Amino acid sequence: MFSVSKNNFMLSFVTMIADKTTAKKTAEFLLQINAIKLSPNNPFTWASGWKSPIYCDNRIILSYPPIRNYIRDKIAQHIEKHYGKPDVIAGVATGAIGIGALVAEYLGLPFIYVRPEPKGHGRKNQIEGHIEKGQSVVVVEDLISTGKSSLNAVRALKEAEVNVKGMVAIFSYGFDIANDNFANENVTLHTLSNYENLLEQALDTNYINKKELATLSQWNANPSEWNAN
Repeated sequence: MFSVSKNNFMLSFVTMIADKTTAKKTAEFLLQINAIKLSPNNPFTWASGWKSPIYCDNRIILSYPPIRNYIRDKIAQHIEKHYGKPDVIAGVATGAIGIGALVAEYLGLPFIYVRPEPKGHGRKNQIEGHIEKGQSVVVVEDLISTGKSSLNAVRALKEAEVNVKGMVAIFSYGFDIANDNFANENVTLHTLSNYENLLEQALDTNYINKKELATLSQWNANPSEWNAN
């Protein structure tokens, strides 16, 4: 299933969701272990200052072996299906280091990770691990919000003169701004699940009711201006 921006049809070729079964199963697992929390009546405050009825911390997945193995397997399968087998797997620090390393191990590939910026001391690396010019890499990410930090990692890899084949992430909020950002950088993104499938799964399992569904949908349509009241 393609994720299409309201404003730009070409984005359907850039941002793609996994099959429906995987999308809903991933959402079910994230809700079960509280990696994702939905609280439309008592919203969270993000670091950006946005009020939000959802909070996501996919690092919690690592504490649940059956779930982390499911996520690992699905990401690896998507990489092989859509990109073939790259030379290297790259994780985006810090949230995707753990799952990225597990995916690399599953595929029998080298692993590197990319910091938000170069270290201020030592070798001042932004990319940690060994990669050579011309090698192909697929980036693993845990969460896509606006896409800026994820694409910052992609730019660092491109500056190292490696071939970034694309990115696979666990979950995306599905913001239009993220679709725009990935399209502008010409980076293909696959996600195991997204906000639409999360809400569908939450409603199906009575995690939320229809009134809460309406509130959650309103937030996603305009998160920066959403009023919790």
